[in-house]
Amino acid sequence: MGNAKGNTKGKVMIDLHYAPTPNGWKISIMLEELGLPYVVKPVNIRTGEQFSPDFLAISPNNRIPAIVDHAPADGGGPFPVFETGAILIYLAEKTGRFLPADLRGRSATIQWVMWQMAGLGPMLGQHGHFALYAAEKIPYAIERYRDEAARLYGVLDRQLEKTGAYVAGDYSIADMACFPWTMTHKAQGFTLDDFPNIKRWYAEVRARPQVQAGLAIGKFVKEPFNEESRKIMFGQKAKELLGKK
Repeated sequence: MGNAKGNTKGKVMIDLHYAPTPNGWKISIMLEELGLPYVVKPVNIRTGEQFSPDFLAISPNNRIPAIVDHAPADGGGPFPVFETGAILIYLAEKTGRFLPADLRGRSATIQWVMWQMAGLGPMLGQHGHFALYAAEKIPYAIERYRDEAARLYGVLDRQLEKTGAYVAGDYSIADMACFPWTMTHKAQGFTLDDFPNIKRWYAEVRARPQVQAGLAIGKFVKEPFNEESRKIMFGQKAKELLGKK
């Protein structure tokens, strides 16, 4: 893994092990919103760097992104965190930002982060896999995940109609969790015209300078997407790659 600079103003506090995907964007956006000094550690998921021993020591699930905090609040040594929901909550608690302190606001925000982690991300990921990337097009799988993705878009649209603003009220880690996955709507064949509240929210979030900066991080992946990289990214070679380590 090489190095690519992120926000390095001041002493580097966070290492961001990263690739530019919806899950990766969640954390690059959060770090830009917080203004924390960080450095990007690129992980080329197309060639299998996510299976390297060094990365597995940080992210045992061999998935990006992950962070290492070199200045944890307890004053101890470097502290690794994996899984995007856990990272967002960790950084919010570290800085006291983008996660309400009151019981109800905090719980509501975390509920929507968990909703994204358990529903929106996985279902859009599965729909994208079967509709766009799978070597064999399976109509049942495509229809099943498209229907579920559409249902989840509807859930989010109704929530945004209810709040009239952001996912959990004020702009928060719930928005940073959900927004990157809605960025795939065109590729997945959805139009935001069908979800007017998402369309309004999407435009507002995307216009934020910090969001634009977070999305610009990591445009270092230039390797072609081919059959070999497809097998690596979608787990078909996981056993083989892990066996080599």
